[in-house]
Amino acid sequence: MFSEAKKTKPASNQNEQNRIAAGTLITGEISGKGCFRIEGTLEGSLKTPGKVVISEGGLINGTLECDNADIEGKFKGKLLVKGVLTLRSPANIEGEVIAGKLAVEPGAVFNATCEMNGGVKPLKKENEKRSA
Repeated sequence: MFSEAKKTKPASNQNEQNRIAAGTLITGEISGKGCFRIEGTLEGSLKTPGKVVISEGGLINGTLECDNADIEGKFKGKLLVKGVLTLRSPANIEGEVIAGKLAVEPGAVFNATCEMNGGVKPLKKENEKRSA
């Protein structure tokens, strides 16, 4: 009855937290499987399937590709967010943004071209019947 071996889930790397501390400058390309908190400066690119948080005082100048992002600091460059991009009050964004969803608090500066992917439903043509 209980002879089946228990199946264990593979460890998820998305719970891992990577941190670039305040006062740290990194130049180059970073890729990882966990979440990132940027409190220092990154000159280059960051790619992760996790969440990225840019704290107040943090800066990314380059390319960021992630699942979700929560920004309070500064970002300059190309930003690709598959899920939700949240801009908190002191955030300053410049460049090109492609996001699934966008949430902007009053006080955030958003000087970017923006393309929304994901949540857009196509309009029905005139000859199609509406369902009641």
